[in-house]
Amino acid sequence: MTKAAELAKMGEVLTNSQIGGRRNIIINGAMQVAQRGTSFTSIGNNIYSLDRWLYYLAGSSSASDASQSTDTPNNNFKNSLKLDVQTADTSVATNDLTCFLQKIEGQNVYQLGWGTADAETVTLSFWVKSTKTGIHSGAFKNSAQDRSYVFEYTVNASNTWEYKTITVAGDTSGTWLTTNGIGVQVTFALMAGTDFTKTAGSWGAGNNYGSDNQVNVMDSTSNEWYITGVQLEVGSQATPFEHRSFGEELALCQRYYQVVPKYTFFIGAVEVGTASLRAGVPLARTLRASPTIGNITLVIYDDDDTPFSDAAHAIFANSGSPEVDGTTGYLSVIFNGNLSGRTDNHNVTALYGTNGTLDSEL
Repeated sequence: MTKAAELAKMGEVLTNSQIGGRRNIIINGAMQVAQRGTSFTSIGNNIYSLDRWLYYLAGSSSASDASQSTDTPNNNFKNSLKLDVQTADTSVATNDLTCFLQKIEGQNVYQLGWGTADAETVTLSFWVKSTKTGIHSGAFKNSAQDRSYVFEYTVNASNTWEYKTITVAGDTSGTWLTTNGIGVQVTFALMAGTDFTKTAGSWGAGNNYGSDNQVNVMDSTSNEWYITGVQLEVGSQATPFEHRSFGEELALCQRYYQVVPKYTFFIGAVEVGTASLRAGVPLARTLRASPTIGNITLVIYDDDDTPFSDAAHAIFANSGSPEVDGTTGYLSVIFNGNLSGRTDNHNVTALYGTNGTLDSEL
């Protein structure tokens, strides 16, 4: 091949969609964002640990600690997600299930064309480490949980980081949302009874999370399981992990969960009637949907015609209820309860007395 031909070929490769532009559909695949905290004790069903990663279980009485670990496969990664078994379950019943998963918004996977004749092939890649050797598994699932593809990977050596890739031809059947609902669920099974398993390697009907061959990671309190560098991309080739800046990754996570810092001022707080307060909540990012509001301690300064430094203030703990969809970029809430002696249409200064949370997870 001539030099000119080599350069032309190089240019073709560098502009190939497999390695150009935004590739990773997974959010927080390097486990670097942890708005809820970095350590979680004996977590239960439907609990988020590190951002976007959900711990899901059914049937089993097992329990685990989850944490943001600094144990990583190489110096290209700063963090991993660590699972440490705390309560073992040695007998896997048919309805037992323990897994980590990420629910991907439909608007982020429309390009896959799943459910149509144009369904794209995807490749999932990740680093994993476990004390439990043998066949592990996971699955791709739709929102209705009636279509799934189960994949397997093998942990060959105990307590050793290993790189895995799985390539899956896109599903031409089923219903795959492209709205702000669940588009695709990517699951990593840790224990799975036969109610949730099937033979790996093909698309099929059913609510499957793993393979019939899945080992039981939950069978001993000595067991640990780590994962990082999770990447899902279009095409049949696993490319190097797409590292995004911390700020960019945080912004992607904040579409689904935000922390409103203590002493953040509400916008345009006004008393409504004698026992309610209406106020605007500042958003770091536009939310996926109207959120669940939590952990609010409301501090009110009644500063009408009174110097602020001398103003009386009241503190109220109230969860609030959203009135305006957070997807507009502005969230209006009305606080009811524990609010008495208010003056209708009276402007006040209100702020968060503790860190507040806005939860818009799928």
